[in-house]
Amino acid sequence: MTQHISTCTLCEATCGILVTVDEGRVTRIVGDPDDPFSRGHICPKAAALADLQHDPDRLTHPVRRTATGWERVSWDEALDEAAGRIHALQREHGVDAMAVYLGNPNVHNLGSMLFMPDFIRALRTKRRYSATSVDQLPHMLANQEMFGHAGLFPIPDLDRCDFLLMFGANPVVSNGSIMTAPGVRKRLKQIAGRGELVVVDPRRTETAEIASAHHFIRPGTDALALAAMVHVIFAERTPNLTHLAEDARNLNRLRDFVQPFAPERVAGVTGIPAESLRALALKLADTERAAVYGRMGTCTQDFGGTSSMLLYALNAITGHLDSVGGMMFTEPALDSVHTPTGKPGRAYRRYGRWHSRVRGLPEFAGELPVATLAEDILTPGDDAIRGMVVWAGNPVLSCPNGKQLDEALAGLDFLVSVDLYITETNRHADLILPVVPPLSRSHYDAAFNSLAVRNVAKYVPAALPTTGEERHDWQVCVDLEERLARARGVGAIARAKLMARRKVGPEGILAGSLRLGPHGLRSGLRGVSLSKLKAEPHGVDLGPLKPCLRSRMPSDWDGVDLCPELYDAAREGLQAALDGPADGLLLIGRRQLRTNNSWLHNAPRLMKGADRCTLLMHPQDAAARAIEDGSRVRVSSRVGFVEVPVALSDDMMRGVVSLPHGFGHGRDGVGWTHAAEHAGASINDLTDDQRVDVVSGNAALNGTPVEVAAAGA
Repeated sequence: MTQHISTCTLCEATCGILVTVDEGRVTRIVGDPDDPFSRGHICPKAAALADLQHDPDRLTHPVRRTATGWERVSWDEALDEAAGRIHALQREHGVDAMAVYLGNPNVHNLGSMLFMPDFIRALRTKRRYSATSVDQLPHMLANQEMFGHAGLFPIPDLDRCDFLLMFGANPVVSNGSIMTAPGVRKRLKQIAGRGELVVVDPRRTETAEIASAHHFIRPGTDALALAAMVHVIFAERTPNLTHLAEDARNLNRLRDFVQPFAPERVAGVTGIPAESLRALALKLADTERAAVYGRMGTCTQDFGGTSSMLLYALNAITGHLDSVGGMMFTEPALDSVHTPTGKPGRAYRRYGRWHSRVRGLPEFAGELPVATLAEDILTPGDDAIRGMVVWAGNPVLSCPNGKQLDEALAGLDFLVSVDLYITETNRHADLILPVVPPLSRSHYDAAFNSLAVRNVAKYVPAALPTTGEERHDWQVCVDLEERLARARGVGAIARAKLMARRKVGPEGILAGSLRLGPHGLRSGLRGVSLSKLKAEPHGVDLGPLKPCLRSRMPSDWDGVDLCPELYDAAREGLQAALDGPADGLLLIGRRQLRTNNSWLHNAPRLMKGADRCTLLMHPQDAAARAIEDGSRVRVSSRVGFVEVPVALSDDMMRGVVSLPHGFGHGRDGVGWTHAAEHAGASINDLTDDQRVDVVSGNAALNGTPVEVAAAGA
């Protein structure tokens, strides 16, 4: 029996764990009390790492789909076929005939983070999609347009904040999102104890239950509420930009943008009284250490891009951007914002260099909005998508109008998936290439240390060896790149670079990046290095966040743009929204503590208890439709319908209903035995692929108009 120090990689919290292994099997997972960041905290999901490791449904060797079922193939055969068919398809139909979709498990994987960009470039296609555009894309666009780099996220300084206002976020369940904060419930309760925690959401969430106050808001109107609060600052206070005053621009443009949106004008549409909006704005302005934070609810709506811009602007003009206790920026040891030399890189501006083939939605940071994927496959034409690589993603359950996307994937000429399971998406694959589970790979958090509420660093080796023929994601990247290079006749120098990257591996790249990072050699010989982290297996605390925006940007940085011109595209629609909402019900999603998207529904210990795939509905909305608590209802939208049990709750705002995200495992041919027993219904069989944020192209998953009736009525 051995015990291994490790990290849970199932969500953004990155909690430290202790993994007990007996004769090759995980027998116990507990929180690591010596981890300086998580201090022993874990949530129920951590135990599911054992279920993933030992799941009999998990693929341990490559498989090929045949007319009679899946057949086992060798790695060489599978890789040769994958690269050969990709090359042949692109040679016949053009490089953009291939597409690629990346799921969010990739950002929890060091090897993927370091090797995936080169693999994507090797595919040469512009048809790139990921979970970004059903999630945080509006934040990233605002980061780029306002600060100069898409990866420069402002993070709430939870441990020193005295007033936190949250829009569309439920960190008690999500464990933080674009806010890496293990033990977030305790941190939030401490804010409520020493000051105020206020939640604005269409549902009285688990976070709202521990908050000082909660305000219902009609889905899709967050931008109006934020615009009204910015309006109040200009009308009743003087904007306070603190140390950013010399670096800020377009303050007057921001004033003009919000001029039509006085609190009295937006109150009826948002559902928040004018006096409440005014009081919240003034509380922000008058509190020294305060922040406004927004997440999924603000991003995945018709005005998601504008919501993100106004949220950042509101922090800036109340003195809480890049300030202690407000929205701050990290200085991670592995820094993707700076160049490998350690000097500030040039501003990262990539938007609209190419467009989707049917609707013409713009590319951002090298990716197209995934809401366009199905139509770009199904719409006839010489430039249609004919093949795909899907890597650690399940877009059939994660993306809008999942049934249409299901149909589109079934008609592709070639689909190769890299994954652990035969999922709702991968059942259409011609080949599935299995990769190692989380506990069988070493880990350094290349993504979420950049989103942490403290600067931290931690490296852990693999806790368990692989037991089958699985390969690491980074190895599969290089394997496919090498074969594509040979098929295309790529020169010897390029192939030599590939061989060098394979030899160096993730640890070699990590070691060099840490030494060149802000806490490496620039901090002296005692700075962060891979060898130091190996000697400190519980992790290293690098200190609290500090004002650093100016120092993190290049010398030619043109400052914080408080109101970029790009957002003019939304202003007319935002003003039209003042006319009031249409009658009817609006559908929103919700997260649950014991799951994460569709990943964990095959973990038996997490699926115990009552059915969690229920439609939450206000009792008065149910009574008006003769619907009883616990009965089955039919929920229908423009794109489809599902049937689910209903649970009545006055935690829901009237006129709003809610389904959890990630279910819908009842499709034929899926290889998840336990998940199929708890199949539920997919909310994305109701969400509409035609509803996107006008600025960013992000899918508007929240606020879908639906009808609800008793099943069989």
